[in-house]
Amino acid sequence: MNIEELLKIISGGENLTVEFKQQFTGYEKIAKEMIAFANTSGGLLIFGVRDNRKILGIESEKEIAELVKETAEQYCNPPLEYEISFPEIKKKMLAVVSVKPSSNKPHRIEDYKEKLDINTAAVYIRINDKSVLAGKEMIKLMLLRGDDNPLKKYEFGKNEKAVFRYLENNETIDAKALSKFANISMRRASRTLINLVRANLLMIHTKDNGENYFSER
Repeated sequence: MNIEELLKIISGGENLTVEFKQQFTGYEKIAKEMIAFANTSGGLLIFGVRDNRKILGIESEKEIAELVKETAEQYCNPPLEYEISFPEIKKKMLAVVSVKPSSNKPHRIEDYKEKLDINTAAVYIRINDKSVLAGKEMIKLMLLRGDDNPLKKYEFGKNEKAVFRYLENNETIDAKALSKFANISMRRASRTLINLVRANLLMIHTKDNGENYFSER
C-alpha cells in the first residue's frame, strides 16, 4: 500500500474494514478490534489517527509493534496472524495493522478455557464501523462452517416450512419469533434457522447489539 492509497483510506473514515486508534488503548480493547476483523472480512487497524480522521502519529514504532504482538498472541484465542507496517505521512509515523479474514474462526478474547463456551465467550464481529459481540447463532455457524462435515443433505420439515410461512408476511425472522410462531423450543428454533443458513436458503444478519436475525436469500 502506498501513501496515496493510505490517505484515501483514512479520508474515507472508519467502516467495516477500517478502525482508527489514536494510541494503544489496552490489550483487550485492541484484541476486540483485531478479533472482529479476523471473524468477519478482515481489515486495517490504524494507530496514530483520531476518529475524526486527524493524523497525529505515534511515538514509538517498537512499542506499538511489541504491544500488538503480545495482543495477538496472548489475548486472542486462537492467536491471530497479522502484518504491521509503519508508513510516514507528513512527517508523522503511523502503525497499520492488517488482519486477514481467518480460516480458524471463531476467535475470542482469551478466557483460558480449554474449549469455547458459547454462553460466555467474547467473540466479536464487525458490523458497519463497530466491533460487536456475536450472537449465539453466528458463533454456531462459524463453528459449523469450520468443521469437516458441511451440510450437504437437508430434510425440509414442518419447522422449515413454518419459517417461510412466517416470512411471507414479515421481512425477517429470529429464533424468538420462530419459537412462538411454530410452538417449538428456542433451541430447536435456533437450530432450524442455522441449518437453513447452511443450506443457503437464509441469510444471517447481526444488529448493533449483537442479536441475530434472518432473511430470505
